[in-house]
Amino acid sequence: MLQPRVLAARLLNRHRQFLGYFVASVGALAVDMGSFLLLLETALPAGLCAAIAYTLGIVAHWILLSRSVFEAGTHAPGKARTVQKAVFLFTTWGGLALTTAIVSAADALGADVRLSKGVAVVFSFVLNYFIRKHYVFTAARQAA
Repeated sequence: MLQPRVLAARLLNRHRQFLGYFVASVGALAVDMGSFLLLLETALPAGLCAAIAYTLGIVAHWILLSRSVFEAGTHAPGKARTVQKAVFLFTTWGGLALTTAIVSAADALGADVRLSKGVAVVFSFVLNYFIRKHYVFTAARQAA
């Protein structure tokens, strides 16, 4: 029978990248949600606030992921990295569209837009992890 520490160490090693992605996502989410809540205090529509905040979160996510979670799969500066950033950005459009649609629909229905933003975050997190792990940050490793 495995001791709890041994089991925890094995799980951590096996899922280190996913856990790193989770931590980086929490950081990006802090930027996203903090911006969203601040922007809600303006006269802008809630859907636009969500879109702007999501974009700021995307920038934070790229920085965190490319420097800590998927650094082995990040291209060196130059044309290849610019293309990689473009592909990364392209992969976020689905999450951005989903987030904007959910928040806008909740706003139109008179529901709590903060709760709807949370629902969209869960769906975007799972979708984007798999896309980024398997498509965005693999090219540099394959080229090496």
